[in-house]
Amino acid sequence: MKIDQVADTVYVVTGTNVNWALVTDGSGVTLIDAGYPGDTDAVIESIRSIGHDPADLAAILLTHAHLDHIGAIPTLVERTGVPVYTGAREAAHARREFLQQISPSEMVGQLLTRGGPRWVAQTLRAVQGRIGMTVPTATAYDDGILAALPGGFVAVPTPGHTSGHTAYLMPAEGILFSGDALVTGHPLLRDTGPRPLPTVFNHDESLTRRTAKSLLDKSPTLLVPGHGTPWYKTFV
Repeated sequence: MKIDQVADTVYVVTGTNVNWALVTDGSGVTLIDAGYPGDTDAVIESIRSIGHDPADLAAILLTHAHLDHIGAIPTLVERTGVPVYTGAREAAHARREFLQQISPSEMVGQLLTRGGPRWVAQTLRAVQGRIGMTVPTATAYDDGILAALPGGFVAVPTPGHTSGHTAYLMPAEGILFSGDALVTGHPLLRDTGPRPLPTVFNHDESLTRRTAKSLLDKSPTLLVPGHGTPWYKTFV
């Protein structure tokens, strides 16, 4: 686990090839995404490392419901009852009313790619056999609730990677939490810098690329991606 304080109230944590973020206002914390199941202890440790306890969580904001972003959520909900918010379409995905995720056969195919064998091995360890994990308490966000959370967020619908993917913007600071709609690195990418994930991960590739371009056009002060390092550059 690696923790970087990227702004006065914003911490980005890297677990197993994936990021989650913590935003605090001193009294409470908003968690954005939650790593793999195998990252659960690290998520909890990261909250404590910034001087808080899991009981201080005001909410979990979910960009999308892939296993590498929901891993610690069941434990945190069980222990604290923290609410989980995402877009309405993605809430149904989190409850597994449908599934949009790389398939086992597609994962096997990555064994033939550059960096694929190591990524597959790391992923299988981090999933811990919990491929059927769901988030039954996931609910659709309300704009007023998001604005009142530590961080003061505005939702940015970003479909493509999944049909209900949502990014979150802190408008006063210009900080955009892009999830997997726009990343800056991944073990299966050759290059770094803002870009979509490889095609195999995306539910709708054409829409993913249009969404990525729309996010690039917003030119946030700071991009916090689901994979890769935070990006401070102006990218237009």
